Amino acid sequence: MVKGVNFVGLRDVGDPVELAVHYSAGGADELVLLDITATLDEAATMTSVVRAVADVLDIPFTVGGGVRTVADASRIIESGADRVSLNSAAVASPELIQAIADRFGSQAVVVAIDSGGGVVHTHGGRTPTTRRTVEWAREATERGAGEILLTSIDHDGRREGFDLVLTAAVRAAVPVPVIASGGAGGAQHVADALAVTDAALIASIVHEDPAGLPGLRRAIETCGVKLRPWKE
Repeated sequence: MVKGVNFVGLRDVGDPVELAVHYSAGGADELVLLDITATLDEAATMTSVVRAVADVLDIPFTVGGGVRTVADASRIIESGADRVSLNSAAVASPELIQAIADRFGSQAVVVAIDSGGGVVHTHGGRTPTTRRTVEWAREATERGAGEILLTSIDHDGRREGFDLVLTAAVRAAVPVPVIASGGAGGAQHVADALAVTDAALIASIVHEDPAGLPGLRRAIETCGVKLRPWKE
């Protein structure tokens, strides 16, 4: 597992299987595993890692990175993932969203959007496109996406809070759940995100202290957010 700031300066933060055990037992609602080098290297997502992580989880599991075809999606789901996440390939070939949704159902298709300056970026946030973020989110759901994973490149890894304006705009534009990503620095940031959307993705603040997830859950609840029932 790696983490950076604004999608660069990546550093090693641990073993994905060990961290998955901590997060599954510690109260996470879902795990998202994104192979951030698969698209850049034109490689296939690491199915061996997917299988190993799936074996230790009791929660839903989304996998993305390097998904370019229906066959790629099939390989990931057959390895144990509940959902696949599409990003660069969906921008290049939007019909891929519908093709995978037709095969596995919209509930198995997440479209990940890396946004900077109001436009969609591809290839790990390195390549800006001319697609506007909100419009692309709307089109993705019309084509069959059952969920949007929205990451603000400008906020990523900075721990200064999510991009609430962008997140709220995307959530208002689509009829499916939207996960806010990029910028969580503490419980209040997560609570603020959950006030405008359906879910919040956290990375840095738990990667550096995996055992701290239960405490983070309690802190979020003290901010007035009702989380799903869970026993420590």
